[in-house]
Amino acid sequence: MAVSIRLSRGGAKKRPYYKIVVANATAPRDGKYLEQIGTYNPLLAKDDENRVKINGERASYWLSVGAQPTDRVARMFDKAGIKERQATNNPKKGEPGDKAKERAEEKAEKAREAAEAAAAASAAPAEEAPAAEATEESTEA
Repeated sequence: MAVSIRLSRGGAKKRPYYKIVVANATAPRDGKYLEQIGTYNPLLAKDDENRVKINGERASYWLSVGAQPTDRVARMFDKAGIKERQATNNPKKGEPGDKAKERAEEKAEKAREAAEAAAAASAAPAEEAPAAEATEESTEA
């Protein structure tokens, strides 16, 4: 049986309050659990000491017998000094999606075409101008 340490939601609508519980991995989020080892109240200020309360002894025990904390609970354990959490690495986090890449390519193509058109337009009058000057000189002579 896989055991996880996770949050179980309680409280009223738009007023969440969580219990940190040890539960069977297949049990529902707010369903039956083996033991409650702490609480988390996200409505309190981040520096409030009552925001997260964890029974460190019981948390250490459950970790020692193989219980796996969820990412959010692992963050709480890391702050409390119960278990160090490895930093996650997501190299694709800042990378745009497929549609955004397509739009960027289309925009770059349009910009290239506009630059080529502008270069062609600026080159054409420069070629005509010397010819016009030459005709003026020939008419003056």
